This record gives sequence, C-alpha cells and structure tokens, in this order.
Amino acid sequence: MSPLERDFTPVEAAPVFAALGDPTRLALVEQLNDGQPRSIVQLTDGMGLTRQGVSKHLRVLQQAGIVTSKKVGRESLFELRPGTIKEATEYLERVSQQWDEALVRLKSFVENA
Repeated sequence: MSPLERDFTPVEAAPVFAALGDPTRLALVEQLNDGQPRSIVQLTDGMGLTRQGVSKHLRVLQQAGIVTSKKVGRESLFELRPGTIKEATEYLERVSQQWDEALVRLKSFVENA
C-alpha cells in the first residue's frame, strides 16, 4: 500500500453502504456504471420516478461520495466515482477475511475442546 492509499474506515463506509441500501439508488449506480455522464432527464427515463425524486436519490449518492456532478450549460451531468465503490469493495473483502479468520479460530477451538 502506497503512502497515499489508506484503508476505508467504518465511519467512511457506513454512508456508502446506507446509500447503496436502496434499490432506486442501486439502479442509478448501475446506469452510471458504464462511465458515461448522464443528466437527470436521462437517469429518470424508465425509472418510474419524477425528476425531483431521482434528484433526491442522486443527492444521497453525492453526499456518500458515490457520484459526482458537473454543470454543463443548464444541466447537471452525473458520473459514478469508481474509487468509492472500489474502496467499499476492499472494505468488504477485509471484513470478510476477518470473519473467515474468526471462523477458523472458532472451528479450531471447538474441535480441540
């Protein structure tokens, strides 16, 4: 790990997982996963929500650092921040490894008791 890299902490992870815990927000992330910036109009298409509803979900994703937006003319274009998803994935892998190690210790304890 380089000096610039660091572990995603539980405090940083919690808002990301909370934001991803909603099916609508997951669908928005899936739409943005191809790396193409999209407007609210584009993201609203086929969602069955109003632009205001999609906007609220995007705001939650933005606050969690999952998406970013930039103004282009009168529109805001939204993009996925893949680094945040990568950090969350690495966090889950670390936690999974800790649980695997704990289960190995428990199994050893039970078998040797």
